[in-house]
Amino acid sequence: MMSAADIIQNLTSKFNADAAQGLDLIFQFNIEDASNYYLVVKDGTCDVQAGDADEPNVTLIMDSETFKGIATGETDGMQAFMSGNLRAEGDMMLAMKLSELFPV
Repeated sequence: MMSAADIIQNLTSKFNADAAQGLDLIFQFNIEDASNYYLVVKDGTCDVQAGDADEPNVTLIMDSETFKGIATGETDGMQAFMSGNLRAEGDMMLAMKLSELFPV
């Protein structure tokens, strides 16, 4: 199974810089059974950091299996949210923006 670090690296390889123009956002990923990561999306760039961001715009909380499924497109993020496998804190509408920023 891919690690959370592998998943994050795979996700960033799909980054759509055009969709990130003019944005200044921090997406926190709290992976319950692995390490935490956050993405800083700013003016068409994406920077990955391990750990916890000081003030993320949205925090997504899930286990590594759900994280992998969403990142690879095998799992629909909205279905994961509705079934309780994915929780969001902060600006939940920004979570929807992830599919534009990282098309599968």
